[in-house]
Amino acid sequence: MLPFRSERARLTALYTGLLVLAGALLTGVVYVLVQEGMYSSISMAVTTAVPAQRLERLPSPRPTALPTGMPSAAPASPAPSAGTGVAPREALAITRTLSDAAESAALDRLLTVSVTVLACYTVLSVALAWWTAGRVLRPIAVITDTARRLSGENLHERIALDAPPGELKRLADTFDGMLDRMERLVSAQQRFASNAAHELRTPLAVQRAAAEIGLADDPSPQRVARMRAKLIEVADTSERIIEGLLLLATSEQSLKERRRVAVDELAGRVAAALAEEAAERGVRITVRALPLTVEGDPVLLERLLHNLVANAVRHNVPRGRVEVRTGPDIGIEVTNTGPAVPSDTVPLLFEPFRRLNERTHAPGEGTGLGLSIVDAVARAHGARATASANQEGGGLTVRVMFQPTSGTGRDAEPDAPTRPH
Repeated sequence: MLPFRSERARLTALYTGLLVLAGALLTGVVYVLVQEGMYSSISMAVTTAVPAQRLERLPSPRPTALPTGMPSAAPASPAPSAGTGVAPREALAITRTLSDAAESAALDRLLTVSVTVLACYTVLSVALAWWTAGRVLRPIAVITDTARRLSGENLHERIALDAPPGELKRLADTFDGMLDRMERLVSAQQRFASNAAHELRTPLAVQRAAAEIGLADDPSPQRVARMRAKLIEVADTSERIIEGLLLLATSEQSLKERRRVAVDELAGRVAAALAEEAAERGVRITVRALPLTVEGDPVLLERLLHNLVANAVRHNVPRGRVEVRTGPDIGIEVTNTGPAVPSDTVPLLFEPFRRLNERTHAPGEGTGLGLSIVDAVARAHGARATASANQEGGGLTVRVMFQPTSGTGRDAEPDAPTRPH
């Protein structure tokens, strides 16, 4: 790998540069401060150790004999006092010379030692910076290795970073949360593909059997008519499944256009449209619609309500009831009587082709996409669909709660009238 092509090398260079810069500044400051006070300290030490009185008792240097014929030079300084060896001015000069020599030697030694220590400090800084950068980047390396190793077969693996709280710990936990969502999504897609293949293969098998067995050996006109009706029924079932899949795919996408939709009015229209089917099954629909207006697609919202009410009617008992409620505080709520639903089965009903009971291929049986379409339409509108099993009377209560900014109630009476259908 080329130099500085990795984050660890860059961090090492950065840490080393900062440490060496700090060491150089510290060395320079110490050198300047020592230099500023060095001369006065040494002068005081020399003067204290060798006072001027001792210098004056030193013997005077003997005069040097001059060659014959040369004039004698005038004295450069006044003659010393009788009985003394060195003049006071000469004693001061000697003290200054000693101080300067000591200062120069001390500063040279200090500079040599400082440079040597700074060089060793630089080498140690490189090693420490490399180790520190590795420690800091270790979680990122773990995340990278895990991401590189993951595939569809081992999405269950997690980073599970063992580290103190911090930015990298939060990054690893966020990555683990993303893997959880991906695993659930992949599992749901696999179940969807398997269930869709099974649902679409069943009508084809029925059609094939009807053609090979029902129309074999020169069938009678009555037999041909029965097979014809059967094939049309199977084709209608296949068409409903395909339409449901297309609607589910459309609902999964974001809305291209939004406008204000009166959900309470849609609820009344849907209940009226299903009133005849409900009467045939001996089910009574009651609508209690408080004003509720949301921003969204009216076609998809009407389909959401239709699926909720149709499921509540079809999965019911004779003389059962269905109650439809709307309002700013409750969103959309559809409650029905019917068979008891286990609590652990309720969340699975929102998955495509999931049913409470096994498919019987009876006339009018649904495709198993009703609640999954409801969930997809709700998510497309920023809402959340939930369901709970009723404790009394069996059946389900399904709610679709819209965001507070999306749904607003119109000016109306506090309690809307109850309308049976």
